[in-house]
Amino acid sequence: MRKLTLSILLVLILPITFGFKQDFTEPVQLDWETYFKGNADARSPFFALTAMTWKYSYESTIYRNRVVIKLKNEISIDKDRSWVKWDKIKDPNISASLLHHEQGHVDIQYILLSEAERVLKNRNYSVKNYKAQISQLANEISNYFDTMQRNYDEETEHGSNHKMQARWDKIISDKMDESRAATLANDSR
Repeated sequence: MRKLTLSILLVLILPITFGFKQDFTEPVQLDWETYFKGNADARSPFFALTAMTWKYSYESTIYRNRVVIKLKNEISIDKDRSWVKWDKIKDPNISASLLHHEQGHVDIQYILLSEAERVLKNRNYSVKNYKAQISQLANEISNYFDTMQRNYDEETEHGSNHKMQARWDKIISDKMDESRAATLANDSR
């Protein structure tokens, strides 16, 4: 029996993003005062930026030609690198709308966390190249959700297109429900 611990750190910095609970029950609800402590970038066209880190690590055990992994999977928000342009969101409606948009980013990252947990744990890996398989799978998950985050911002015009924001709210809600259902189904096995 052999154990291996591998840690991977992926840093995502997206204009306007997220925060999290490790228990996978619900994503953290953002607020400006708690999550946006950094100095705003005056050159940025965005009103806010949230710096986010996804980390996963695992211990692997090989027993009778089977790889079993114990996964640690977490997302955290870097409050000191996340910022908001306070002078741009003085109007309560603009502030609420932007924070709602930001919550969409949080929810997308919650889906990433849930899906990574489910997908990485529930695969059969080859004893000979499981490290590469896990790394490739984690990269695919990360790339998928990076693309989803970009599409969310582009299609909602960073939250300013209210019709598209409502469409994305539904998409995100449906994906969160799907992810919860899939996680529950796997947990009951």
